[in-house]
Amino acid sequence: MKKSKITMITAAVAAAVMALGACGSANSSSSSSSASTDAVITAYGSEPENPLIPANTNENGGGRVIQMLFAGLVGFDANGNAKNEVAKSIKANDDNTQYSIELNSGWKFTDGTPVTSESFTKAWSYSAIASHQMLNNSWYANIKGYDALQQDGVADDAQLEGLKVQDDTHFTVELTEASSTFPIQVGYVAFSPLPESFYKDPKAFGENPVGNGQYKFSKWTHNQSIELVKNPDYKGSFPAKNGGITFKIYSDVESAYADVQAGNLDVLDTVPASATSTFESDSSVQPYNKPGAAIQTLIIPTTLEHFGINDEGRLRRAAISRAINREQITDKVLGGTGVPAVDFLSPQTPGYSEDLKGNDVLKYNADEAKKLWAQADAISPYGDTQLNLYYNADGGHKEIFEAYANSIKNALGINVAATPIATFQEMRQEVNNRTLKGAWRGGWMPDYPSAENYLKPLYGSAAADGNGANDGDYKNPEFDALLVKAAAASSTDDANKIYQQAEEILLKDLPVIPIYNKKNVGVSAQGVKGFAITWNSYPDFLNITK
Repeated sequence: MKKSKITMITAAVAAAVMALGACGSANSSSSSSSASTDAVITAYGSEPENPLIPANTNENGGGRVIQMLFAGLVGFDANGNAKNEVAKSIKANDDNTQYSIELNSGWKFTDGTPVTSESFTKAWSYSAIASHQMLNNSWYANIKGYDALQQDGVADDAQLEGLKVQDDTHFTVELTEASSTFPIQVGYVAFSPLPESFYKDPKAFGENPVGNGQYKFSKWTHNQSIELVKNPDYKGSFPAKNGGITFKIYSDVESAYADVQAGNLDVLDTVPASATSTFESDSSVQPYNKPGAAIQTLIIPTTLEHFGINDEGRLRRAAISRAINREQITDKVLGGTGVPAVDFLSPQTPGYSEDLKGNDVLKYNADEAKKLWAQADAISPYGDTQLNLYYNADGGHKEIFEAYANSIKNALGINVAATPIATFQEMRQEVNNRTLKGAWRGGWMPDYPSAENYLKPLYGSAAADGNGANDGDYKNPEFDALLVKAAAASSTDDANKIYQQAEEILLKDLPVIPIYNKKNVGVSAQGVKGFAITWNSYPDFLNITK
């Protein structure tokens, strides 16, 4: 079936984007005559894993900063609806394998240089070169010429063959496989433009980034704060209503919560375990609690002994999953701020299903867990090996990981330990270096509103081996083939049915164990206006005033 070509997004994608529109928040547009448009908002943050380069940032601490500094071809409002930013139009051919992109003129980086077609094509090409070791490398895998840039000896300035520049405001993209979601994929930060100054010294740029977004970089005091100020030259659809954002970096959530109570921190987009049952009645803060898009998982790498994607490994992964009492943990430990997972998406995402074949493996059953573990032992005895469950101690995860460990230990009778790593940055470094010998905390907030975004970046083979967010290095050709088939589907409904088939493969292999969908919870200080958490589980920083 041929689809008509329309400006911005294809018909199949439009439905997916609009379907998410219902998950916004009622107070996202709150305002007050006493609120200042010049006030700088202080917000909870964590130390970024890497320097602030869009293609090398795929974690929360750096991600919340990057998305404020750079404007891409498209952006998303608080409800997940796509809208053009630098792009004037994005037009597909009949089979969604080629896209013609026209830019709005007049956009500038904060160093005064213009944003042109090459600002995008050079940035994407540089980031796709394997030797540059960008964490988001796999995001460009569907652009023609990507494979050639994965080889040794590629020139530092090599360009993706599928990107052709006509002039400063027109370029084309040729894909190797049809993708109906490409027009919203480019809203992810990996597709941000970069100024010419980046290529002169990428390392220095990452410490003092130059963007084209709502804010411009001011100062980064490592492990203390990152300061952004309003960009007066921003030309897009989503202007900032405040004078800037200062991300205060905390080593634990308890301290951040206490600062909100005292008025020393404006917004915190989580709550510590100690406050999950009391924050909504705490008169010293303004609470927020609504359905969210984030999922929390337990990642078991495919290289961990006894846990490969084989008969023994599948049995052990299923046993661990069935040994975790999700209902009890979300109720008693999380105080109802989480919902037990039944698939790999979130309830807010088109394609989510409670009826996937095989999702019983995500339900607690201690007897079944013991049976599965015994079957695995019959293949290869596990012995007294300790299973470490790693988490970052600065994120408020201690209680829940101890609950995981106790639940597994009680059901299976094995040695399990909740094992803290001091900071999220340190944990991410160990994950990326593949040095952790055990399972670890995983979490995902969507980059664009589609089931594809929960599946391809996390479990696609192209994103394994350090080329993306597939931290457990899971590879399954059958799963990959279904992703390709779904991307070429003629409608969102057809695509989602195929994605559900892919999820059923994941339920057999369990490269990660889905635990719960995190609600969007947080608090703001008294006097703060407009605090809300958006479709991708980040605060709506642009619309916060005080």
